[in-house]
Formats: sequence, C-alpha cells, structure tokens
Amino acid sequence: MAHGKFVAYFRVSTDKQGKSGLGLEAQQEAVRSYLNGGDWSLVAEVVEIESGKRNDRPKLKEALRLCRLHGATLIIAKLDRLARNVAFISNLMESGVEFTAVDFPQANRLTVYILAAVAEHEAAMISTRTKAALAAAKARGTKLGGDRGNLPAVAKQGSTLGVKAIKAKADRRAADMAEIIADLKASGAISLRQIAAGLNERGIPTARGGRWTAVQVQRVVERA
Repeated sequence: MAHGKFVAYFRVSTDKQGKSGLGLEAQQEAVRSYLNGGDWSLVAEVVEIESGKRNDRPKLKEALRLCRLHGATLIIAKLDRLARNVAFISNLMESGVEFTAVDFPQANRLTVYILAAVAEHEAAMISTRTKAALAAAKARGTKLGGDRGNLPAVAKQGSTLGVKAIKAKADRRAADMAEIIADLKASGAISLRQIAAGLNERGIPTARGGRWTAVQVQRVVERA
C-alpha cells in the first residue's frame, strides 16, 4: 500500500488528446488504483501536453517543484511517460525528487541505474580514447602527471565543492518558495507571520520538515 505525499504527473502527446482526455483518463485511473488503500495524500495532479522527445517540459518542472515543496514523491502511470533518454533521467536525479511508476514500481531506482549505464558506457569510451592519447604523448616524451602530494589543497577543494552543493540546494529551495510567497502576498498576507501561517495552512513544510515561523520566512525571502 502507498504511504506519504504524492504529486501525479500525466502526459499526453498532442493537444487533441489533451482536450479529449484520450489516454489521460487511463493514466489517472492507473494512479488512483495504485494509491487505493494505505496512508497517502495526493497533493496535486499536473497534466502536460508535450512531445516525448523533448526534455524542457514546463509542467514536469512544476510537478518536481511541488514535490520538493511538499516533500512528496512524483508518481506516473507508465515509465515511458517520463522520458526515453538518459539526459532527462539525469535531470530528474539532480532534482532531488523520488519517483514511482505504477506499471513498474521498482523502477524508481533500478531503471535509473540501467539508463545511467548508457551514459557510463559513453564515458568509458571517452576514457579509453583519452588513455590512448596520453600513451601516445608519453611515447613522444611528454611529461605526464601533476602534483599528487598537495593533499590539503585537494581536501580543501572537496570541501568547497560540498559547500557549493549545499548552497545550490538552498537556493533552489528558495526559488521554489518565491512563487508561493508571492501568491500569499497577493492574497493579502503582508507580514512575515501571516505568510508563515499561509504556508502552514497549505501544508508546505520547511526544508527540515517542520512548521514555518516568521524568522524562517525572512531567511527564505532574503535568499530568494
């Protein structure tokens, strides 16, 4: 049985299908049947009318944003409704959002790794070509290698990259929140306390899963 929060993403390939509901109703029924029973809540349903060959899907980006805001899992009816290429899967992995495919629930991790293997194969081919080029350079007398004894500098670089990754995640969270806060302000929530109350009423948790306070809202506003 399903547990937790979900955001459903449905895709139809043509405008005609989107208006008629052809294909869409079947996807919706599949998701509802999967979620039947258990302790779960469907935060939102997002419908995209788009070509499966494109990766720049605005509605999917919206669905991922909602997943991050609510700490929800992206749920789709069929795996091929997400994408058929590794580039898209990579973007999904970078989004930090978990996903479940109704027709293949185990695909949320297993299939990602399988698709990523294609990219790894290409990387291996590049590595092979690079090694061949280095061997040729060495044969010509070119000095190879760098300073491998400067471990403190290497460690510092790793720490810097870690800090950048944390900052990037916080910036992305603030950007996700900016639109919601703007909507609350337009609805009459003027003070930070009122905005915090509005976020709590909408069921949007803080980055750590707690309830909003005026101070936390101020931090997000400043970062955004």
